Amino acid sequence: MTVDLTVRLGDLVLPNPIVAASGTFGYGDEVARLCPPAALGAVTVKSLAAYEWPGNPAPRLAPSAGGGMLNSVGLQGPGVEHWIDHGLPKLRALGARVFASLWGRTVDDFAVAAKMLQPAVADLIGVELNVSCPNVEDSARMFAHSPASTGAVVRAVLDAQLGLPVFAKLSPNTFEIVDVAGAALQAGASGLTLVNTLLGYGIDASSRRPKLGAGGGGLSGPPLRPVALRAVHDVARAFPGTPIIGTGGISTGEHAVEMLLAGASAVGVGTVTFREPRAMLRILEELESWCLDHDTTRVADLTAALQEDDQ
Repeated sequence: MTVDLTVRLGDLVLPNPIVAASGTFGYGDEVARLCPPAALGAVTVKSLAAYEWPGNPAPRLAPSAGGGMLNSVGLQGPGVEHWIDHGLPKLRALGARVFASLWGRTVDDFAVAAKMLQPAVADLIGVELNVSCPNVEDSARMFAHSPASTGAVVRAVLDAQLGLPVFAKLSPNTFEIVDVAGAALQAGASGLTLVNTLLGYGIDASSRRPKLGAGGGGLSGPPLRPVALRAVHDVARAFPGTPIIGTGGISTGEHAVEMLLAGASAVGVGTVTFREPRAMLRILEELESWCLDHDTTRVADLTAALQEDDQ
């Protein structure tokens, strides 16, 4: 028996469901030199703004309990234009199918960044909108904590008329995630990435100081997985058939199966690559082996195939 690993995200077809998560694979060939990107379903690059951004003060990373990781990199990046000239060609030369990830502090920041992507459209398969970042226009919360703000970002990017699928990457730090997801889809998003990191904090007891230079940060890795599964499950049930890239704490093939069963069409893998750069290749092999052991001939058949008792 052979396993068909092909998955579909709306009109987008990927050779397999494993996607390198934004922020963990770099901008160009940093990780791609160790993990051939052509073997993956897709690669989502680290989030880019319309401008160069220095990020947060060091230290930026700290280990957390249960194999988790706190990070406060602060969206450091070279800007869209520099990436198109220097990072993107390296990924494409290695056969990567690339999602560009955009962030901004205002809706207009997203709009400008999207327009700057126009020269690179032929080298991209989609755009991910990192709306899980600070919102200058509504300083009380990030874009992804507001249905209206999230919808505004999606509409602004679609106005750039790139002709590419647009995925909104949402935050798990709100009980309104289903409403936010609905607003993104109503505004025209092709699909969703669920989820970004949980808000967290680390303290060094010896020095009585925060572990991260910026104070708080984002918690990723294994502790995030149950939260991500809940988000994918709830959103997939609310909006059946929506293309979802389920992301958060995936480190084995069985974890990938769980995410697909919850309702994801593809699976984002991130934090595990910091300690195991080729982890995505292993996870893909384990996913295929699981399918063989469980008489599953098509990975796509796992999506939203969770068997639940009637509530």
